[in-house]
Amino acid sequence: MIKLILLSISLTSFWIEPKPGDADLARWAFTAWENASKGRLHFVETKDRAAAQIQVVWITSSAGLYGETDGKIVNVSLPEGIKDPLLRDTIVYLTCLHESGHAIGLPHTANFDDIMYNFQYGGDIQEYFARYRRKLSTRDDIKKTPGLSPTDQAKIAVATSR
Repeated sequence: MIKLILLSISLTSFWIEPKPGDADLARWAFTAWENASKGRLHFVETKDRAAAQIQVVWITSSAGLYGETDGKIVNVSLPEGIKDPLLRDTIVYLTCLHESGHAIGLPHTANFDDIMYNFQYGGDIQEYFARYRRKLSTRDDIKKTPGLSPTDQAKIAVATSR
């Protein structure tokens, strides 16, 4: 995992495995973190996977995991069999947001409102995604609805101000 020390660096490169539609959701997650940092954290997409500080790859679901971050690799599971396209996009986007948070050094929290919430504390994972989904009318609403709690926003702003 890239530690919070990275947050003091203003430029972080990322690479996203090509996947029409889903790659945009990952990009929007990086934009949400960038905006929450109040301009102190900047993400730049690169075509060179090996040189990227963060790499987003798509995986098939295993053991009920939505995603996992291993060092600079952000693994995002693409859900299958969901009839509501906005719910599917919600799951992918929020997973990208959560896992990219780990990639920039943020730990889990015990606050159910936070994107960095750890479900090992319990909680209704379907409701977690559904409450965000209820805020959306169209896919483009995801770009305008960052999915970060006030606590998430405060933590990234403080972490990047050092």
